[in-house]
Amino acid sequence: MPLLGITDVWLFAATVTVFVLLPGPGMLSLLTASARGGSRAGWATWAGLVAGEQLFIAAAALGVAAALAAHPLLFASLQWAGVAYLGWIGIGLLRRPAAAAGPALPRRGNDFANGIAVTLLNPKAIGFYVAFFPLFIDPQQQRGLLTLLAMDAVIIAISLGFSALLIGVGQHGARQLAGRPQLGLWLRRAAGICLLGFALRLALAQQG
Repeated sequence: MPLLGITDVWLFAATVTVFVLLPGPGMLSLLTASARGGSRAGWATWAGLVAGEQLFIAAAALGVAAALAAHPLLFASLQWAGVAYLGWIGIGLLRRPAAAAGPALPRRGNDFANGIAVTLLNPKAIGFYVAFFPLFIDPQQQRGLLTLLAMDAVIIAISLGFSALLIGVGQHGARQLAGRPQLGLWLRRAAGICLLGFALRLALAQQG
């Protein structure tokens, strides 16, 4: 049964967790900041990452709200686009070589500003949220802004828990990750398999 208009809260949380666990610029920025400046720098960086994400989420929310208001068929099209997008990301993760690297990360300066910059340097994120949110919104039971705020709260809570672990790991974790590219490769492959499974389940739900 949908909760606050979210069709499957647990699947939504599981999918968000997979994305949070993926090695990427955000994870590396947290590790390097906490290794360099301790937990204070790590949390400032996390706050910046979240602040940057809120800009993308707000833009995505406006797009999703417009689709809901415009026509049910448009919203259904967004949902199918989201299924395809999720599957495309999963396939991309399975095909990505071990040596693939993200963009260079800022190393000095204001940690909060650096966190915002890391997020905003990834403009594909807005496309992700626009495609991702409709997958888990029930157009009949959604509660507009309240539903989107609830989804945003789930994202922040999962990010907060995992980021606390990363900040605690700090320098040791940064060295381990930098010295073991195969670890990142297998994490990406596992995430790719999970995302393909989630996409299949959501596609079957759409047909039902």
